[in-house]
Amino acid sequence: MAAPPAAAEVLERWYKLVLLLVRHTPIYSPPVASRAFAYMATAVYETMAAISPGWQSLAGQLNGLKEPPYKEKPQGLDLAHALHGALEASVSSFFVRTGPSGQRALKSTVRKVSADLAGSVSDDVAARSEDFGRSVATRILEWSDGDGGAVIENMGFPMSYKPKEGKAHWVPTSTIGLQQAPLLPNWGNNRTFAMPDGGACPIKGPPAYSEEKDSPFYKEALEVYDTVKNLTPEQRAIARFWSDDPMLSPTPPGHWISIAMQVAKQRNMTVEECADMLLRVSVAVADGFIACWRVKFEVDLLRPVTYIKRVIDPKWNSPLITPPFPEYPSGHSTQSGAAAATLTTLLGDNIAFEDATHARDGLPSRSFKNFWEAANEAGISRLYGGIHYRAAIDHGLEQGRCVGTYAANLKTRV
Repeated sequence: MAAPPAAAEVLERWYKLVLLLVRHTPIYSPPVASRAFAYMATAVYETMAAISPGWQSLAGQLNGLKEPPYKEKPQGLDLAHALHGALEASVSSFFVRTGPSGQRALKSTVRKVSADLAGSVSDDVAARSEDFGRSVATRILEWSDGDGGAVIENMGFPMSYKPKEGKAHWVPTSTIGLQQAPLLPNWGNNRTFAMPDGGACPIKGPPAYSEEKDSPFYKEALEVYDTVKNLTPEQRAIARFWSDDPMLSPTPPGHWISIAMQVAKQRNMTVEECADMLLRVSVAVADGFIACWRVKFEVDLLRPVTYIKRVIDPKWNSPLITPPFPEYPSGHSTQSGAAAATLTTLLGDNIAFEDATHARDGLPSRSFKNFWEAANEAGISRLYGGIHYRAAIDHGLEQGRCVGTYAANLKTRV
């Protein structure tokens, strides 16, 4: 008879499910996915910190979480059952709008994990542990309701939107009717997790808009044009590997969660260490999208495909589909920089790893010497894909480095 799963295996099985659900739930654009990952990781962490000695609640450190999501630390609970309860409640809430196949997968995971855990502890301990995990998740879900991102209407596209006037500003790049307004224009005003607010990591702006051939802006656009025109097979592979399109992948936030899970397994982390790491990475990435989106809609810069068709070559198209929102800065860069900064502070700058996130989709894994090498590649992939200028990538990585320091500095140990 197989041994019951340990707490670390319960966590891994649930996160594998979540990475699948993200790609099968229509509202899960990258910002929305990042929010869900952060609240789920908080529920997991707070459940763990209440049961495992030596860990403390993040109440008072995460914005709006003023008290621990429990009255007092419980005694005599089983961590595996408690995490199962917390994740069942969290995932069921965040993915209530997933499709029929997702709902079946969710019910199957609940059933299978419950069956595998059966008999590992007394029925009383199992019930009390799962109830505790659910109660923690419920409190975290209540906290999430007031952050500004809880309700996603019309897939995140505003029903009415007045574009800014002027050649420098964003215009739709898709013929899809829904995407004639940009995605989630108010996301930058959401309550942050660890950073003080969405404006806590400002960056300098892009080069001033110009159509003059000797201007910095024209040169940046020309770099995109020339790079795409002369892409190497390796550059094409990089663009594809980091594309992480919604509905076709776990999204960019899910990619970094996948990396964290792979590193946890590679380093044989304890469940406590893994919960701590997932919390920090998830918070950093979620804050990264809020910070990035605030600047995106302040600058409201047009995409390369718009400029290049207008000024350089009317027949040009980007290799990747241009996302339906303003260009500057690069969301891939900001969130990757935030994740890399956090992971580097936590684990060091010499953690080599192999990223097999897209193995199920037939893409070969890629190897990295450290987290920043991966983040830099994620950033430059958007130039290879023809959807970002150089400044958006470089400044986005800078912004991410700032964002990541707040998650890295959270105090989790007693």
